[in-house]
Parts: sequence; C-alpha cells; structure tokens
Amino acid sequence: MTLTLPEKVMQRLIHAQRVVVLTGGGIASESGFLSFSEAQQGKWAVYDVSELATPQAFVRNPRLVWEWYDHRRRLSDQLKPSASHMALVQLEAYYPEFTLITQTIDSLHMRSGIHNLIEINGTLRRSRCFESGDIFEQWEDDGAVPPRCTHCGSPLRPDVVMFGEGLPQKDLRRAQRAIEQCDLLLCVGAIGAIEPIASFPFVARRVGAIVVSIAPEDSIYTLMADHVVATVPADVLPEIVAMITGTTNGLRADTV
Repeated sequence: MTLTLPEKVMQRLIHAQRVVVLTGGGIASESGFLSFSEAQQGKWAVYDVSELATPQAFVRNPRLVWEWYDHRRRLSDQLKPSASHMALVQLEAYYPEFTLITQTIDSLHMRSGIHNLIEINGTLRRSRCFESGDIFEQWEDDGAVPPRCTHCGSPLRPDVVMFGEGLPQKDLRRAQRAIEQCDLLLCVGAIGAIEPIASFPFVARRVGAIVVSIAPEDSIYTLMADHVVATVPADVLPEIVAMITGTTNGLRADTV
C-alpha cells in the first residue's frame, strides 16, 4: 500500500538517535505463532491454564508442563520471521542506538537477526534450573522429562514467565532505562496491556520522545501515541522502513 506520514512525524523517524521498539502477540501472529489459547488443541484442550503454565503446576506435574512448552517450542521452530521482523532488523542497523523489547516467547526476533533484544517474558529456546536458576541454551536429550540440570540434577523448567510470576527484574530494569532515554518509541502490532509495559508510552512521552503505533485496533498504546497507523504491521512496516532508510526517486529519505 502507498503510505503518507505527516512531515513532522517523518522527520522525527528519520532523525531519531535512541530508538525503542515494543512488540507483542501481534507480530508473532504474522509468522503463524499461536497464542496460548490457540495452541490448546487436541490433547491440550482439556487442560486449564493452572495445570500447564504456573510455577505451582510445574511443582505438581513437571512432566506435563515441560511437554506443553516443548510442544509450543516445536511449533515455533517450524516458523520463519515475517516481513515485519526483517524490517525491524533494518531499523536496528539504521539507528545509532536501538533496543527491541518484546513480550513474545517464540524467539523469532532473535532468529531474524536482532542483536539488542530484551525478551521480557523469556523465550522457549532456553531452559533454566528449577533450583539454582542457571540458564541453559541447550540440554541433554537423554529421555528424562523434564531434562535435568547437569550441575545439580534438579529438573529444568522453561525459561519463560509463567502465569502468576513477575517479570525478571534485570530485564525489566534494562527495558525501563531504554524507555527513559529514548527519543522514539515504536509500538508494533497488538501488545498485551500488562503493567509496567503498558506505562512505557507514557514514560516515553514524559521524556520528550515521539510515540508511533502501528496496530489495527485501539489499545493503550494507540491512545498514548502521537501518531497511529491503523493497520497490521506487515502491510506498512517494510514501506515505513524504506521511507526512513531507503531512497525516494533517487534521493535519500532525509533529503526529501
């Protein structure tokens, strides 16, 4: 589609120095990653959230919880980053300072090539020791379900934020620092309105940043935005990135 942005917005996009991008389930769905409820098909349809995705459930039945998240990981491994994912890789290369904060757990941003990435809800591609908290990128497939920590023998759990758990404080502090220092916050797709993430647009505006939202439906992120592009990111984000970083009729975008 042909997109026109207000000149003031376009100039802020072109000349931003410290950029934060916020993504959630909307961008995950573009690659076909199923939400929690959508993935509850077949044998998983009979289970409640409290049986599959809480720390208490892991204590009661670690095998079931591990198999549920392993099921979701295998689904994720079959997917490829979308055009929106790849457009954000181009943005990271363009801006002097760039941080991507995502609520997704599918690892698609990492696989697309994003480097400065905060997976605020964790990721399916990692596990951690239930006792020590040690992180594992890989683990032995020796038939044990869940696998065991090679250091202490305790079970490994998925390194994701389960229901009822707080966000990892280290990642949250890093995300908050990026928001407090940014001059552009780009909210891409549907994003869960969960605090303190939902307050990020307010914080960004308070420090003088411009907030731009690309999403088809109203949310706290669109309501707090200085400018809204009311459509799915895949329809416009590659074009917006080309307008920022590319050429128009032979001229660089920052000269037109």
